[in-house]
Amino acid sequence: MKNGELDFGAGAPPRQPRKTAPGLAVPPAGASGTADGARVGAGAGAGAGGIVGVDAAADAGAAEQAARQAAARRAIGAAVGIATHVAGLDWQAIAEELDMNGYAVVPGMLTADECAAMAVQYDHGDLFRSRIVMAQHGFGSGEYQYFRYPLPSTVAALRQALYGPLAAIANRWHELLAMDARFPADHAEFLARCHAAGQQRPTPLLLRYRPGDYNCLHQDLYGEHVFPLQAAVLLSQPGVDFEGGEFVLTEQRPRQQSRVEVVPLARGDMVIFPVFQRPAQGVRGVYRAGMRHGVSRLRSGSRHTLGLIFHDAT
Repeated sequence: MKNGELDFGAGAPPRQPRKTAPGLAVPPAGASGTADGARVGAGAGAGAGGIVGVDAAADAGAAEQAARQAAARRAIGAAVGIATHVAGLDWQAIAEELDMNGYAVVPGMLTADECAAMAVQYDHGDLFRSRIVMAQHGFGSGEYQYFRYPLPSTVAALRQALYGPLAAIANRWHELLAMDARFPADHAEFLARCHAAGQQRPTPLLLRYRPGDYNCLHQDLYGEHVFPLQAAVLLSQPGVDFEGGEFVLTEQRPRQQSRVEVVPLARGDMVIFPVFQRPAQGVRGVYRAGMRHGVSRLRSGSRHTLGLIFHDAT
């Protein structure tokens, strides 16, 4: 790692393709999800048959594919590799999960090596514009740091690549909720809108939790212009690096008590979730469900998370 950038000179472990959820009913979320078919088709017959010869051939094929992917990552670099991976996600399934559950999990968004390289950046103070100790503000216990511009290449690549397909989902949500704001397909254009309104400070962040730390339920708004979806990538391995520290979502429904969801994540998994509200289907049609998120108390170990917010702050 040099100046906070990830070094892929030795190649990165391959990411596993995202499995397609059955019974999808939501139309594709824009043109960004274009490479699904090749990924789904490639894995459709894996594990079938139980014949030793077939299994051995499959293992050899997987090893060969891993070697090709590692070589490709060395050749094209982290940013392009991440953009290619994001383009290949099943955005139809992601949109379905967001509509049904209020969140969507993308397994293996970052590899173990990428997670480790990202987590150690927390100790490189020159990469960040500010450090927040949560207890000093009543936010909980623990701390986090906001990156400064220019963002590390991996963070910038994730933010740019994810924005386009998420903007298609965000625009559909705003239409369902009869909200006027619409979001351009290009993240740079949306950031220009934020910066013109005085929201010029970058919002991607690294969070660190130690035993006893937690994050109170909250919403990441930061200004007049708010992109309605955000993402977080868990950089530590539950049960190995830490115990406790579950990611928690609450949904406030009209005239009902709040619904709570504990989202299971492994190291490298990304969760996409609403910043402050989402459309939900009720008996009288679509209504606005208020959303908050947080992290439960860490019982032991150390937990790092990368947070990706797509609007900048005032």
